[in-house]
Amino acid sequence: MHVMIIGAAGMIGRKLLERLAREPDALGNELKKLTLVDVVEPAVPPVFSSVSTALALDLSSEGAAERLVSSRPDVIYHLAAIVSGEAEADFEKGYRVNLDGTRALFDAIRSESRNEPYLPRLIFASSIAVFGEPFPAKIGDEFFTTPLTSYGTQKAICELLLADYTRRGIFDGIGIRLPTICIRPGAPNKAASGFFSNILREPLVGKEAVLPVDENVRHWFASPRSAVGFFVHAARMDTSQIGPRRNLTMPGLSALVGEEIEALGRVAGQKAVNLIRREPDPVIRSIVSGWATDFDARRARELGFTAETSFDEIIRIHIEDELGGRI
Repeated sequence: MHVMIIGAAGMIGRKLLERLAREPDALGNELKKLTLVDVVEPAVPPVFSSVSTALALDLSSEGAAERLVSSRPDVIYHLAAIVSGEAEADFEKGYRVNLDGTRALFDAIRSESRNEPYLPRLIFASSIAVFGEPFPAKIGDEFFTTPLTSYGTQKAICELLLADYTRRGIFDGIGIRLPTICIRPGAPNKAASGFFSNILREPLVGKEAVLPVDENVRHWFASPRSAVGFFVHAARMDTSQIGPRRNLTMPGLSALVGEEIEALGRVAGQKAVNLIRREPDPVIRSIVSGWATDFDARRARELGFTAETSFDEIIRIHIEDELGGRI
């Protein structure tokens, strides 16, 4: 099996590589070739050094998609994107990376299959940002997509393309609508949702964190471990069970910011909670106010996707995976 990960230097790409390094047969077949792609050259896990190629490449640049697809990978993970806050701040860059790069990849696969049959499994990282107000109490996969951000609009367009190209037999596509991933490891990024992780991750290592919204803000979450599980399962599942609606809202946990903080107190104590500093940010509050808060992910669960059911569990996973099991 030849697996290509576009966006391999990002958080989910790195975590997916860690999982594959621990479980080389996690995708159901022997991993014989691995191609890692990002705008900066991704690091290759030592266990894959003999079968890996790492490329520094911008998918939206001319000829990049054709170059990648010419090697005919069996499974293509498309994880690369400009995050929500940056896509809102830089209109042209958001559409170039999030939409134009994706369309170029899809069309490169179509061109590659003209001379000889080629039908890769393509797994696309989408987002719950494809949904916009007004919302029902719980959003199911049948709810229409009316995004209220540029990022959500770009992802929604890509979802439509993925479904149509799959219907036309160009590739075997699955769109994974990710919850907000929490707790994200590493440094804060430009995602508008970053504070959800910051207010837990930083206090767990004795650092202050800024909370820009009210504690009664509710959102939809899953851990990085669950996110990797979504992508692993999508590569090995029987896609004939999905039907024509190829974009799936992943399972997650609906919780208030205040419930995050309460869980932090239970797991790490009041000293950690005291490191959260309230600094209201009207721009972040405006973006977050248009996001969905709760989902009916029954369809994805019936197809075998799973996630956490409490914030205590999400925090403990972060401690185990990122802090060596200790605070």
